Amino acid sequence: MPYTVLVTAPTLAPAGRDLLEAGGHRVLYVPQGQGPADIERLLSEEPVDAIISRTLDLTPTAIAAARQLKVISKHGVGVSNIAVEAATARGIPVYVTPGANAKSVAEMTLGLLLAASRRIGWMDRELRQGRWSRAQDGLELSGRTLGLVGFGQVARKLWLACQALGMSAVVYDPFLPADADLLGAERMSSLHDLLPRSQVLSLHIPLTRQTRNLIGAAELAALPKGAVLVNTARGEVIDEPALIAALRSGQLHAAGLDTMAEEPLAPGNPLLELDNLVLTPHVGGSTPAALAGMAVGAVRNVLGFLDGNPPAPSACVNPTVLS
Repeated sequence: MPYTVLVTAPTLAPAGRDLLEAGGHRVLYVPQGQGPADIERLLSEEPVDAIISRTLDLTPTAIAAARQLKVISKHGVGVSNIAVEAATARGIPVYVTPGANAKSVAEMTLGLLLAASRRIGWMDRELRQGRWSRAQDGLELSGRTLGLVGFGQVARKLWLACQALGMSAVVYDPFLPADADLLGAERMSSLHDLLPRSQVLSLHIPLTRQTRNLIGAAELAALPKGAVLVNTARGEVIDEPALIAALRSGQLHAAGLDTMAEEPLAPGNPLLELDNLVLTPHVGGSTPAALAGMAVGAVRNVLGFLDGNPPAPSACVNPTVLS
């Protein structure tokens, strides 16, 4: 049976499009430059059965307007842009695609860590502006301790790469099973215990009420002086004014961010003024391989649910609606 599927972006990777076209499904896209209000209007006008959510916000108003909506799948794993409570109130499951972009995000995290530790971005800019500025204060990572907040698939892949650099690791993840294999890392009982050990801190947690501004002034002060911070999770888990102050004071040697509280960054944002900060525009999971994996996973999630073969409950962020 053909369905109407809305993709909240201008396009979907060919691997995902091919699956939809093979089933004869009607696919709607949100053109470039449109936003949440346009999604709300479209959902009030079209008989949408399923939504594949990308970066635009899917608001409570949008979900209420979609009278025929039966299932939502995130194109990825972070659902902070989806009104999950509104979907739950209507009995609509929200699925994610865990692991589909883990390799790409882990590689981006490693790249940011290396670039921040050795000031690669700053030296590149200096050379392009005609200055032979040879930064010789870069950090050698061998022998340093990596602190991982969250130990999902991205963090685990990053840790395996960092082992090859000669690093050790400590892990804090309150949701990790007691018998989980830490791949040689040391488990910490609290964030308070992890931070003083973390010469490099890497964040791998979703954005929730509990994690918003989790890393603030007190947490940054608890890190060893001259630490490096990397965030490829969600920008809002860091108190950005506190981060800026720590980078300016030298409490942090450097930081690398693929996600920020404000996206896209507005001209004049103080993050843009810092020479010891490496920035990328939320593209950790945006390699062709990762985009294909997320597209296929999201399509399979929604079509499987609609056809009576739902994904595993572990891929649902609001599993209470499944009972």
